[in-house]
Amino acid sequence: MAKYAYPAIFTPEADGGYSIDFPDLEGCHTCGDDMADSLMMAEDALALVLYGYETDGRKIPSPSAPGKLSLSEGEFVNYIACDTLAYRKMYNNKAIKKTLTIPEWLNEEAAAIGVNFSQVLQEALIQKLHAN
Repeated sequence: MAKYAYPAIFTPEADGGYSIDFPDLEGCHTCGDDMADSLMMAEDALALVLYGYETDGRKIPSPSAPGKLSLSEGEFVNYIACDTLAYRKMYNNKAIKKTLTIPEWLNEEAAAIGVNFSQVLQEALIQKLHAN
């Protein structure tokens, strides 16, 4: 999980929108109604595809240098950045059950003062992983 930046080829469409292609990443294409929408859609598509690469354990290719990309007339290159950890937090946030073991005395002390074990574990893991 990391932060990435890849070049995207923007192709203007007749209706004012853009088609967007990430030539370095298989299956990474999207479109937008205008420039603002296109940039948002491009970031989402990039994060989704790279999240898939990470989840599948596939090697993530290096981004091409923008000067090495072939462009047709009217097309332009723009770098798009994304953070797959932020993407995971936003879209992969379902709760899962974990079984753990702690000493009985620790359980009794924590239960006596109403400690929420799930909350404590989440907070500790976030701190440990520096994932806040």
